[in-house]
Amino acid sequence: MRIRKKKNLDKRIAAVSSLLIAEPENNRGGWKKLFASVRADGRDDCPCKAEIGCGKGSFAVGMAQRYPEVNFIAVEKVADVIMLAMEKAQAAGVDNLVFILGDAFDVSNSFADGELDGIYLNFSDPWPKKRHTKRRLTAPGFLKLYERILSDDAVIEMKTDNDGLFDYSLESFEVCGYEVSQVNRDIHANGEMENNVMTEYERNFHSKGKNINRLVAKPKGVKLEKLSDQ
Repeated sequence: MRIRKKKNLDKRIAAVSSLLIAEPENNRGGWKKLFASVRADGRDDCPCKAEIGCGKGSFAVGMAQRYPEVNFIAVEKVADVIMLAMEKAQAAGVDNLVFILGDAFDVSNSFADGELDGIYLNFSDPWPKKRHTKRRLTAPGFLKLYERILSDDAVIEMKTDNDGLFDYSLESFEVCGYEVSQVNRDIHANGEMENNVMTEYERNFHSKGKNINRLVAKPKGVKLEKLSDQ
């Protein structure tokens, strides 16, 4: 879906620039220290979790409000979209959420090995054409990147309305040696799922009666070697 360009984009981004980490690679290995400098309580021991593809920010902001003891990093590659997310975060007044304008391919440059305590993949682009398989955020290439930057006890939580992407992801996680649990093909079948925070897409699809798929995946065994060594 083509995103309509927003008026005064540069000006609006500048107004919320305190939430945008312009050079995330400079904080690689030091995200807890960065959050300690922006959190009102100054804590430097809070776990850090990232949402890759945050869209307009409803999930990231909602999670930051619900879990103030956790630091959240929202990654989004479209400037017009991340601007809306940052405006939402600023209006909410959260101090445990920052944003990265960038692509999922760059996550290994932004985070050190074992630095993240969780990853959220919400309503990622399904890239349905076979020639685009490698672009799916649950393709093996991405899963290897995630395994490097996740801590030992961390998990990936995924939600999608796309049944084909969900089936593909189940297979991809298995092939890459992840332990998959909490597989649910309709999380709203029996009412609202406990502790669920909706994204904009989820709210829209749910209102139209579309089933929402969810799973949790955890890397198993020894961490993968550095990709450059493979």
